[in-house]
Amino acid sequence: MHVALTGATGFLGLRLVRELLARHRKVTVLAHAESGGALHRIMRFYELTDAPQELTAELADRLRIVDTDLTQPQLGLSAAAYRELADGVDVVWHSAGNIRLDDDPARLRRVNVEGTRNVLALAAAGCREPVVHHVSTAFVAGARHEGVVYEDELDDGHGFENTYERSKYEAELLVRAWAREHRRPALVLRPSILVSDVPPHPELPEHPLQFIDDMLQTVLRGVGRPQADGAPLLVRLAGHPRAHLNLMPVEDTARVMVALGARERSGGVETYHVVHGHDVPIGTLTAVMERLAPVRVEVVAQRPVDASPLEAATDLYPGFTPYLHHRRRYDDTRVRCALGASPSRHRVDLPYLLSGVLPPQPEPASLLSGGSASLP
Repeated sequence: MHVALTGATGFLGLRLVRELLARHRKVTVLAHAESGGALHRIMRFYELTDAPQELTAELADRLRIVDTDLTQPQLGLSAAAYRELADGVDVVWHSAGNIRLDDDPARLRRVNVEGTRNVLALAAAGCREPVVHHVSTAFVAGARHEGVVYEDELDDGHGFENTYERSKYEAELLVRAWAREHRRPALVLRPSILVSDVPPHPELPEHPLQFIDDMLQTVLRGVGRPQADGAPLLVRLAGHPRAHLNLMPVEDTARVMVALGARERSGGVETYHVVHGHDVPIGTLTAVMERLAPVRVEVVAQRPVDASPLEAATDLYPGFTPYLHHRRRYDDTRVRCALGASPSRHRVDLPYLLSGVLPPQPEPASLLSGGSASLP
């Protein structure tokens, strides 16, 4: 089976590469032509996550890198190269996307919507009639704060928290329309917020929660550091005291997605919520913030009318703050029925989250090397 993957150098995509190579001898990587060095970036991911050296050494032979531009017709390829690619794949995994919550709507649509349209065109052009595996997001549920979100649901009746959610919703509509038009099966995978306990590294994609640190450091530069007495600055954020978010380890996400992709398709569009069995309470997220910066976070019912400069600065990140009101739950019955177990093997708690956003701490000096202790 010939497999093609977009977004292979992203936070999720790198893990999908690893899982796909565990099942397939070769994988075609549709790399962004301007990103440069896709093979090197994948190899560095293997090295930095302690993969066996023999697996890393095989990557050059097992990965075929095709430089593409998902925003262009025929992915920016020549007619001959496009035909060869289209006729050579059995499965197209579409993981590439712009995940900036409040990016310019035109930029988001160009990648997330038009990019999906062009990937679907590739799948329709091939003689093998490949199956499409589309990575969406559980947040196509939009601005619905409470209740249970089911996998068959896809509507815009609640509106959206940000332009990213809307662009992914529009992309899912394209997948469904494509499947109907071509009478072909498609797999839609909706992960929740992806996290990892792999420490940050400049050669690895940024942890999705790392933007919280970026936000805090940005606003602190503008309003100053802790008060003269050393007390942390108070940040009051509008939210619900019982809010919770679903955070799913990215390694488990990739494993579950590839396992679902290996199942025989039943026809039409199959949609799965790839989510954790237990949500993370808002108190854990505020504790992460307090470890990242000298602040004390307090969740309040409404935005303070006397907002401090620091609190006002959080308005620069309107895509994230509405999630502090979320109390909804994602039904994942289909995943559990298909795989027969809980999707995640990890407990997502404060230590886990801090491991993924805090730089690794230097190892303490060994007592043995200091001469103050001796072997018996």
